[in-house]
Amino acid sequence: MAVTRLTTNGLTGTKYDIASADNYYMEPIATTLLSSTTGTITFSNIPQNYKHLEIRFIAKAPTAGGGGIYIRYQSDSGSNYSAHNVNGNGATAGAQAQSATSTPLIIRNGGISTTANIFSAGVISILDYSSTYKNKTLRSLGGQDLNGSGLIEMASTCWYNTGNITSIELIHNGSGFVQYSRFSLYGIKG
Repeated sequence: MAVTRLTTNGLTGTKYDIASADNYYMEPIATTLLSSTTGTITFSNIPQNYKHLEIRFIAKAPTAGGGGIYIRYQSDSGSNYSAHNVNGNGATAGAQAQSATSTPLIIRNGGISTTANIFSAGVISILDYSSTYKNKTLRSLGGQDLNGSGLIEMASTCWYNTGNITSIELIHNGSGFVQYSRFSLYGIKG
């Protein structure tokens, strides 16, 4: 059940910040549920009345070897991004750094084996997206469970641009995201 109303009934004293309860919540902006394999997910005309953005997804590639999810803002394909990724499967770990790249890797697309109906899941947070005085940063966490094996990954990126973000492209570098992959964009008040 969703929380639809917060009240101050029964709360007294200064321990709780009641005044801010209405200011810190997440609102759905847009959702894309794929009906066929698609290589790029685009969120455009993003409203500017939130503090942060969050994308939650489940995704799968159609072939083994899958690939990764990359990001672009405002269709900027210049070398204006950097990224750091750390991943592991419990037995081994890996790391990758990218600088002056045109499309930074934010997470590996899970569910990349031929195992049917296994999707990866992840959360991508884009901080201070509507600020006009600082570069944009992103953090992501995602992974997949393959019934005894799998992968988890954390990443951070920076877009060297102080403009506000009005469009986001999530790009699959392999054969695309399959049917029933779902990407939901939320705005976080603050």
